[in-house]
Amino acid sequence: MVVDFDAELWEWDARRVDSWTFVSLPESASEEIRDLTGPRRGFGSVRVRVTVGATTWTTSVFPDSGRGVYVLPVKRAVRRAEGLDAGDVAAVSLEVLDLAAS
Repeated sequence: MVVDFDAELWEWDARRVDSWTFVSLPESASEEIRDLTGPRRGFGSVRVRVTVGATTWTTSVFPDSGRGVYVLPVKRAVRRAEGLDAGDVAAVSLEVLDLAAS
């Protein structure tokens, strides 16, 4: 499953000093991920491969009960390489790696 979307980068208020920066997945993609993925890992995470600009990395998305969607952490190295800051909009291509067995 691959999801392509544009999303604004935002900082997690509870960890501003650590610069935890995320994008929120679209609601429809979050629902599909919940429906198609197997057993969840710690904190309900789902493994993904992500591309933003010319940068690709493997990480996890996490459910955010306040927003009702999955959120994707965008690490500092990616933000620097792609010239992104909180408030910027990024084009994201996300491949879900934890699909349930058919």
